[in-house]
Amino acid sequence: MLSKIKSFGLKGIDGYPVDVEVDISNGIPKFDIVGLADTAIKESKERVRSAIRNSAYAYPIKRITINLAPADIKKEGSIYDLAIAIGILCCDSENKITKAKDYVIIGELSFDGGVKKVKGLLPLLISAREQGFKNFIVPKENSLEAGFIQGINVYPVESLIETVDFLQGNKQLTVVEPMQYENVLKNDHYDLDFSFVKGQRRAKRALEIAAAGGHNILMIGPPGSGKSMLAKAFPSILPDMTFEEALEVTKIHSIAGELDLKKGIVCKRPFRSPHHTASTVSLTGGGPNSKPGEISLADNGVLFLDEFAEYSTKTIETLRQPLEDGVITVARSNATITYPANFTLIISMNPCPCGNRGVKDKQCHCSASQINRYMSKLSGPILDRIDLHINVDNVTYEQLNSDSHEETSSEIKKRVDKARKIQLERFKNDKNFCNAKMSVRQVKKYCQLDKESEELLGFAFKKWNLSARAHDKILKVARTLADMEGEKNINANHIGEAISYRDIDRNKDQ
Repeated sequence: MLSKIKSFGLKGIDGYPVDVEVDISNGIPKFDIVGLADTAIKESKERVRSAIRNSAYAYPIKRITINLAPADIKKEGSIYDLAIAIGILCCDSENKITKAKDYVIIGELSFDGGVKKVKGLLPLLISAREQGFKNFIVPKENSLEAGFIQGINVYPVESLIETVDFLQGNKQLTVVEPMQYENVLKNDHYDLDFSFVKGQRRAKRALEIAAAGGHNILMIGPPGSGKSMLAKAFPSILPDMTFEEALEVTKIHSIAGELDLKKGIVCKRPFRSPHHTASTVSLTGGGPNSKPGEISLADNGVLFLDEFAEYSTKTIETLRQPLEDGVITVARSNATITYPANFTLIISMNPCPCGNRGVKDKQCHCSASQINRYMSKLSGPILDRIDLHINVDNVTYEQLNSDSHEETSSEIKKRVDKARKIQLERFKNDKNFCNAKMSVRQVKKYCQLDKESEELLGFAFKKWNLSARAHDKILKVARTLADMEGEKNINANHIGEAISYRDIDRNKDQ
């Protein structure tokens, strides 16, 4: 007896159809799974056997062979349990399961026959819809996640019994109701607001510019100056994610198993802050199954690297490709996967190992060699990929106790949104959506300078021996400053302010 059930597998963030072929024949009782199945799939025979028996169905005491086609692609996870169980039951004509061929079936089984949630359902459904599949049976725990995909019929189930009754035509299931992204977005808020940060006007200004143009930023300052708090408040002034951006982020978080199933979608821009002891693989992604790392989980959001000088040199240098290309390619023996990695990088570090260099009323005990070794983690290639670098001073007692009004994140965000709107119109026919991602051709087109601005930039370039990439970064920041003021052309004031946010370049001799 033979049956065939349609399911789906996942490769990176893209899904592909998998035929679960079940053959039951006479012979010594045995359960084999073929088709490049990983350990989790091979162990499904125990889950499937127990689920069928504990759901009061007859389990065939025969030779059972499961083939997962295409057989040349590595399969992983427990998402095929439900499809395998239905395939086995379909081989018994007494069960009268006639509708199974009309559905894509996804779900993990527990021993008692319950259907449990799976990882990566959202990218599976999106890929399946693009390939023409319309009807799906999925775990009920994943139903909110499935509700954001339009144009398909998703039937949530809680048990194997419920699934069989539905496929026999003995029970009706309610299709998952479509979810409105706007409703979820307006009910979600950030916990940290810029109004909580006292003083630090220059740092706030630099972060506003970074948000307005999508620029990377480096903050150098003593411990307790507020660098981490500023970075954590930064997402609250970023533009709201579009539905397309939210889907892309949700795909990655769903694959990683970090999706909040009570919401079903990620509507806040991600903020990832891996510890400096994090391994290179945890940052870039990989492992046996080429899973996304912190760089990809920060896609369309913020990657914050605190105590930057404490990270290993190897880990730091892995940032080059994603900062340049907006993607990270994870190459392993069993797969090569490219994940999105379009994030804003925020780096913070102390001015020296003890943190007191240049701090008023404090003594620095670091030697010149210690300081040089500490700062050398900021290699030229990495520094060139950071648009803004600023020094952050300690907050005074008077500033902390001042009753003066501090701008809220919503007030700053309005200006950021206005600047981003100009950029969206400018790049409407291009792939990038912000000034920081401009190509060389676009820089030449949109960052033309008058004579005074050209002379000022030329003076800075020669005085501080800037690189060609640093030259373009200054132009991109100046373009953002012009957009924030609603100016069509870049002027000398914009160039001057952009140069002022190159603190490392200007203090090389020190």
